[in-house]
Parts: sequence; C-alpha cells; structure tokens
Amino acid sequence: MAQILIVDDEDDIRTTLRGILEDEGHQIQEADSGEAGLELLGQTDPDLCFLDIWLPGMDGLQVLDHIREAHPHLPLIMISGHGNIETAVTAIKKGAFDFIEKPLSLEKVLVTTAKAVEFKELRRENIVLRSQIRNARVQKLTGRSPLIQELEEQIKRVAPTEAWVLITGENGTGKEIVARSLHELSHRSAKPMVEMNCAAIPEELIESELFGHEKGAFTNADKAQTGKFELAHTGTLFLDEIGDMSLKTQAKILRILQEQRFERVGGRKTIQVDVRVIAATNKNLAEEIKTGRFREDLYYRLKVFPLHVPPLRQRTGDIPLLLDEFMDGLTKTQGFKPLHFSPETMLLLQEYPWPGNVRELKNFLERLCIMYPGQCITPEMLPADIGRGNMSAQPFGDDNQWPADFKTARARFEARFLQEKLEECAGNISRLAETIGMERSYLYRKLKGHGILTTE
Repeated sequence: MAQILIVDDEDDIRTTLRGILEDEGHQIQEADSGEAGLELLGQTDPDLCFLDIWLPGMDGLQVLDHIREAHPHLPLIMISGHGNIETAVTAIKKGAFDFIEKPLSLEKVLVTTAKAVEFKELRRENIVLRSQIRNARVQKLTGRSPLIQELEEQIKRVAPTEAWVLITGENGTGKEIVARSLHELSHRSAKPMVEMNCAAIPEELIESELFGHEKGAFTNADKAQTGKFELAHTGTLFLDEIGDMSLKTQAKILRILQEQRFERVGGRKTIQVDVRVIAATNKNLAEEIKTGRFREDLYYRLKVFPLHVPPLRQRTGDIPLLLDEFMDGLTKTQGFKPLHFSPETMLLLQEYPWPGNVRELKNFLERLCIMYPGQCITPEMLPADIGRGNMSAQPFGDDNQWPADFKTARARFEARFLQEKLEECAGNISRLAETIGMERSYLYRKLKGHGILTTE
C-alpha cells in the first residue's frame, strides 16, 4: 500500500485514477492545481505523485521544479495529453519518473505505479546500505572464551524474536557488532538497519535526526528530511549511547516506542512505522535513574532483553584470536607485513587490562605494524605500560613476599594460577583451556614450561 497524490485540474481524470488506485489498496489525496498540490506536499509525505503537465496557474513543469527541490526522492509520473509528448520528455529530463498519455490505460497506470513505488523503496534502502558500508566494521564476535560463547547463544535466542534489546558494556567492547548480529539473524535482515549515535548529535538537532523535519521547520531547514525512524521502517533502528540522550528527547522517544507513530518536526501528518529498536550504552542506567538523568519507564521499555558485552580484561584468552583477525584485515586493507608475537610478549598482552578494550587492541596492533613491519614482537618492543598488568592477588612464595624482580613475580603468579586451575579441572587440559579462555596448544606449552606437566 502506498500513499499517492494526484494533481490534475480535470475531475474525470482524478476520479478515474482514484478508482484504479484505491482498488489496489492505495491511499489517495487529490489537488486540482499546482499550488494546491504543493500545499498538500508540505503537510504530507506521499510515496508517489501523479502530476498533469497542463494546469491552470502554475503549470506542471513549474510544479515539478518545486517538488524536485523540496522532495528530491519523490517519484513523479507526468500525465500528458495528446500532442504533449515533447513536453513530457522534457519533464523526464528534469527528473520525472515516467509519463502516461491520455486517455489513461488501466494496465499502464498499474504497471507504472508499481515500478515507481518499488523505485522509491529501493532508493531508500540504497541510502541506508551506503551508510552501513561507510560505517562497516567487524561483523562478528571473535573469541572462544565462555563469556563470548554465552553471549553468542543469547544473541541466537533473541535475534529471531521481535523483542527489543538493551546492550550494555564499556566503550570499545563491540556493542555495535552485537547489534548488527541481532539484525542479521532476525526476520528483518532483508530490511534496513539504521544506526544513530545519540552522543554525536547536538541536542538541538537530535529530534530532526530521529523524526525528520519539513521544509522551513527551523532556521536552515531549506528542504524536507526523512528521519531515522522512517528510514528504519520494517527494519531495525540501533540507538547507540542512548544514555547520553536528554530527558526531553527521552520523553518523546518513549511515546514513539509505545505508539510506533510520530510527526516530523514542523509537520502535522502522523507517520506510522514498524521498527524494532536495539539500544546500547556504556553507562550504568540504573545509577543514571537514581540521579535523575534517565527515565525509569524508558529504561524498562528498552530492557526487554538485556545483553552485556564483557570487557577484554575478562576474556584475555581471546586476545591471540583477535590479533590474528585484526592482522589479517590490516594485511588485506593496508598491505602491512604480518607480525608475530613471542610467547613472552603474548603473555604480557594477556596480563594487560586493556582499558580501551578491543578497540584499543586493534589500534595498538596497527601502531606495531607501522613501527615494526613483518617482525617478531618481543617484550622490549612494547610500550612501557604494557606488561605491568592489573594483578592484585596476594604474594606467592615461601616467605609470602613478592620477589624482587617483576619477571620472577609474574612467573610465580602464573604457575600458581595454572596449578590451582588444573587441579580444579581434575587434570583435564581441554577443560582448563575452555575455563580460562586459552588456546589448548598455547596452554600446553605454558604447563610444560612451568614444569606443571611433564608428559602429555
């Protein structure tokens, strides 16, 4: 079903078109002059417009120029009388989608209407896809740690449903990847996924970005704009960093989420949408509610199914896999020579807390590729802060005191940790590798190196 505007000064033509199109389930609005048609366009947002070339007052070509300026993506089908074909061709050159000659043909009207509506939908999806390509990042979660495996299982369970999801996690953990995975595994995967970073849009513009605006709605609004909710119709809307949204905007979002309808800024027409919302934040929204910075009703409306993305420090066993994936990407996209990491270096990387999470790890690897192309990275090549770790365990040793040098302390800590964990796993190396999130072959070498294991 499409919303269609007919602009023609002949009552019979409007009646005929209305009958044909309403029989197909379309919603019709009429105007008997170009001026009246432009006024209706300022109040509504049709999917298609039939426009007569010969009109009293402002003619069809003049109306076409105005519509192209204010509604550049609206398909226009020109209606031309006998002998007006040359003018109709001029209209096509000016941007009209097609023309139909009088007397109207039922088949021609139906076929052209279907093609025009499909064209607008394809153009809308093309805009969204281009945006997604520009912002494309890693499209999957990488890791074999229990935390990541559990998260992947949760994604698989909730993705095929219509439940709204609230994704929490620190900056750089991969919340956007989780959101894209939810969309790609959903029944809406063939439809657009529209993304918006709520923290990146100035407060005075965020309503226009979300809901769109009409021409003249505010200063510098020289043309109408479609908002994120409209672009995401029948698809998914990802609201990143929703915790940074103002209380005023939160109230409007809540109403739209409940009713799935809204008006553009400066508009009077109510627009109905079908959108699945996925939100993400790096903030503790429960604490934000206590301080009055986030609406409790909006929090529970969004939190139908919560997902938490763990920080990298809680899954350091995934670091070798992440480095391999990032290295492969940098090699293909930037032509870097692959790096290698000594076992001592990899241990240091797994001990570092990575406050910037996966994003920091990727940036760190890119810097190493620039500084040491194709080399084996050894501990002395690492920045000073890498290797200090984040250990807060009690001292190990017969005298219950830390050894004098860091290398010995680290080795004792690691050996004690692996020994105790291996005992908990009843000596099962495969189970230990899964428990601590470490590759089995790498773990085996560690156990051998510490003398914990002498035979396989």
